[in-house]
Amino acid sequence: MSGWLLWVLAACVFGIGEMVATSFFLAPFALGAAVAAVLDAVGAGGLPAWLAFVAVSVLTLVVLRPIAVAHMRAGPQLRTGAAALIGKQATVLETISNRDGEGCVRIDGEVWTARAFDEDRVIERGARVEVVEIKGATALVME
Repeated sequence: MSGWLLWVLAACVFGIGEMVATSFFLAPFALGAAVAAVLDAVGAGGLPAWLAFVAVSVLTLVVLRPIAVAHMRAGPQLRTGAAALIGKQATVLETISNRDGEGCVRIDGEVWTARAFDEDRVIERGARVEVVEIKGATALVME
């Protein structure tokens, strides 16, 4: 079996391992094996391929892994859909009474069915409230 084919196989194994582990630990070794496969395929196999594998793997591990880990730990930067409404200010259009099952608010120009976050609270029409949670098509709000 050709040396470059073994390097390609190693790169695939490391790549599959990275997809399973998702820790950006095996990806640098997959990249290093891919570079070694290219060197071996163009005739610079043996020691140069091994040196390239080690150098690219270590360099990628040291330089890119901290960046990748920081991105994996960071939460989503852009909230969309109902999640984007949490924390927004709303105006009560119809008195909110959980006991009577009524109430609605205007959030960013849209009218939403609303319930008070505190079950016993009645919020009068015209009040400014904050959206605490979205459950289905209902906004849970509090003053």
